[in-house]
Amino acid sequence: MPLINVKIIEGVFSESQKRTIVERLTDAMVSIEGENLRPVTWVVIDEVKAATGPSAASLSPRPTSRPWQPAKPHKVGPGGTAAVAVSSPP
Repeated sequence: MPLINVKIIEGVFSESQKRTIVERLTDAMVSIEGENLRPVTWVVIDEVKAATGPSAASLSPRPTSRPWQPAKPHKVGPGGTAAVAVSSPP
């Protein structure tokens, strides 16, 4: 079961854009290993606060989200689904 963890800056992407990220990353995994991988591919989107000040040079923004929780699957294409979990700051 592939698990793809994506960290994005909070408030930059719309829900529609997040769904597109999930769809395209799932499609990328399917293109490598085949259609049987689609139903077991998980994409987790974690929103983090943008770094400011001296820590802005850091390559890894500090996570501000709640712990990951599974979400309902989203339709990603003909006959396939992929689950997405989106964490947002408290």
